[in-house]
Amino acid sequence: MIRHFGFSLAFSALCLALAAWWGLSTPQGLWTALWITAVLAVLEVSLSFDNAVVNASVLRTMSPLWQKLFLTVGILIAVFGMRLVFPIVIVAVSADLGWLDTVWLALREPDAYARVLTDAYPVISAFGGTFLLLVFLNFLFDADKETHWLGPLERRMVRAAKFDEISVFIAMLVVFSTRWWVPDAEQMRVFVAGIGGIVLYLAVDAVGALFESEEQGDAAVATVQRSGAASFLYLEVLDASFSFDGVIGAFAITKDVVVIMLGLAIGAIFVRSMTVYLVQRGTLQAYRYLEHGAHYAIGALAAIMLMGTVVHVPEVVTGLVGVALIVASVWSSVRERQRGA
Repeated sequence: MIRHFGFSLAFSALCLALAAWWGLSTPQGLWTALWITAVLAVLEVSLSFDNAVVNASVLRTMSPLWQKLFLTVGILIAVFGMRLVFPIVIVAVSADLGWLDTVWLALREPDAYARVLTDAYPVISAFGGTFLLLVFLNFLFDADKETHWLGPLERRMVRAAKFDEISVFIAMLVVFSTRWWVPDAEQMRVFVAGIGGIVLYLAVDAVGALFESEEQGDAAVATVQRSGAASFLYLEVLDASFSFDGVIGAFAITKDVVVIMLGLAIGAIFVRSMTVYLVQRGTLQAYRYLEHGAHYAIGALAAIMLMGTVVHVPEVVTGLVGVALIVASVWSSVRERQRGA
């Protein structure tokens, strides 16, 4: 256990020390900064546990080289790119500000920074929600899937998978339906963002398809090595889609961007450690429905993010729904294993 989570614990201690130092230099104080950082870390882990399960299902098929890149370069992208740089980019573009002006706004006028980021949430939500919806639908309509958690429903979905691109068709219907339930002022932005989510998913899928091969032996190994690039890209986009909700939700707890970054960074590192743990301990094989529960949680998160274009859903609800689905899948896996024994 220490081998898998030792680095995460050390990194958490460093982040908490930085939060304490930052709290001493701000009016909120040391203990408040520490408490909020810890709460944000727990929130991020609860929102992203299903992300760790899906990451593990992809990571176990990757070569050792790409696994190491995901756990090193990928961590830098997840922690600093998506939790710090990406929100600054969103605010800079939305408010038409320069980089330095945006950073200054975040540090000196956090309320204004949070307001601009929150105003952009319908677009972020539509983009990330549509991408995650396709992740869920492609799992549900997988013609090669043999293990079914919700038997009657999933078997019907597999039969429906005979229709090519049914997932994209459903996602397009959802995006086009936004004209009837999204406020007029946001309709075009949400529509374009939703289409963007579909295009990005298809682009990542196309990159993976380029490397597919029916070859055997050394040629097949080389193909797998190259396809690691596509899997790496897919995992980073998936992580980005998950991080949107956590970043926006963090501003409901605090407006201090430094504390937000530290808390979410702790959560992101623990998600990476959980991914490695699931891969190396063979947890997905031991709990046969765990991957199903994670994908249903992704489907629920996609629906919540799409609802977020018109109404705010508390982050605690999002976290509880995801945890409940995963716990249910683990319970079903244990029962199935007992029946088999």
